[in-house]
Amino acid sequence: MPLAFNLAAYVLQAGAATPDKMALQLLSADGTEDWTYQQLTQAVRGTATGLLELGLLPGDTVLMRLGNTPDFPLAYLGALAAGLVPVPTAAALTEGEVAKIIATLAPKRILRDPSVPCPDADHITDLRALRAMRNLPPAPYHRGDAERLGYIIYTSGTSGQPSAVMHAHRAILARRMMFDGWYGLRPTDRLLHAGAFNWTYTLGTGLMDPWTLGATALIPAPGTPPEALPALIAQHRATIFAAAPGVYRQMLKQKATLHLPDLRHGLSAGEKMAPSVINAWRAATGTAVYEAFGMSECSTFISGCPATPAAEGAIGAPQPGRKVAILGPDGPAPQGTPGTIAIHKDDPGLMLGYLDAPDLTAAKYHGCWFLTGDQAVMDEAGQITYLGRNDDMMNAGGFRVSPLEVEAQLAQAPGITGVGVTEVCVKEGVKVIAAFYTAAAPLDEAALNAYAQANLARYKQPRLFIHVASLPTGGNGKLLRRSLRDDFEANQP
Repeated sequence: MPLAFNLAAYVLQAGAATPDKMALQLLSADGTEDWTYQQLTQAVRGTATGLLELGLLPGDTVLMRLGNTPDFPLAYLGALAAGLVPVPTAAALTEGEVAKIIATLAPKRILRDPSVPCPDADHITDLRALRAMRNLPPAPYHRGDAERLGYIIYTSGTSGQPSAVMHAHRAILARRMMFDGWYGLRPTDRLLHAGAFNWTYTLGTGLMDPWTLGATALIPAPGTPPEALPALIAQHRATIFAAAPGVYRQMLKQKATLHLPDLRHGLSAGEKMAPSVINAWRAATGTAVYEAFGMSECSTFISGCPATPAAEGAIGAPQPGRKVAILGPDGPAPQGTPGTIAIHKDDPGLMLGYLDAPDLTAAKYHGCWFLTGDQAVMDEAGQITYLGRNDDMMNAGGFRVSPLEVEAQLAQAPGITGVGVTEVCVKEGVKVIAAFYTAAAPLDEAALNAYAQANLARYKQPRLFIHVASLPTGGNGKLLRRSLRDDFEANQP
């Protein structure tokens, strides 16, 4: 691994050769907000200077409470350029959820958009001050061992408490394997990502990766509805489109045919896309969708791609350069035998570990393999078919959510005497979080929704509240969430 490396410098290196080329365009019905590579680099390195002038030192953690604006990636790269450790968090988190993160993380500085929930603190830098940093003299990139801590992201843990995932600067090197192994990305591409700036899927696939190759990133303005995306894709000549499966479903509701003359293909990640959606997209656009599998601890490492499309029903194959196995109880499972998806400990994209949780980190490994907790089967050609989780973790539009975290919060709602939370299928390709609760009588659903909105991030909130006489438990008293799901789905029309 390089000993004089900086993630931000690596991302912006290709753009230095084309300073006047568009690095980023924020798209709206009224026009575009344009950023050239020269402007992007100046803003990033100026932000680095401003953060250092606050007295921050390399290695200090910086919590990001920023909204769906370019401020998010600029602050993220600015912190990395200065050798700081940015901690991007979802804007949807409530003030109470953020307070828990602050208590365990103890960040040296909080970068805050006033529209984003965050407890008051003495070490907050507001949006106006952050934006003023962009025109400061550019800071030199802080270079060091690529193995050193680069950034931290939070993911729901099986314990019910969010886990802080530590990544090294070298994680960006692993993303190169996606360029051919998933994206089919070229320097001439214009990649439109439908996600928000402050989502890690957008941050990586939509911004960091195109910039690393010197391509152009296109991001719809906040609030752009899915039905407006086809027009933006066509108008701005997007060659690759990336989104979560739910966005594709919404776009396909509008028209049977979508005229996207410059589009080569689509990308999907976050959750499994239903075959019916894949087929409908191909029929509507004449282009393919390539899926990818990954996680907060290792980004994406299994995918289909233009050169090697996934087999029917499969998510794809390990990307070139990745060492992936399907593990059974005694090691790698025979071909055609279900097991747990695992990735080798030496993968450059794999996390350093969970912050202040060595036991939790160690428990994720089986010898030299990191266990994802997802079940799959691999065929003779190396194609992997996803079978689901081997625990109760849920997937909400690309965010992994622990039912324990949601249950712990809902258990405090007035009137609830017991609660079980699981993901249920309401129609083909559509799953939602459902809360099954016990109470003396059915509770007012509006009140339950209001309680959830006040205490849980949007993506963690149940879409269904179902009153039950009792919650199913096993012989040891453990809640049987699978029984809740199976009973619900068995009674669906």
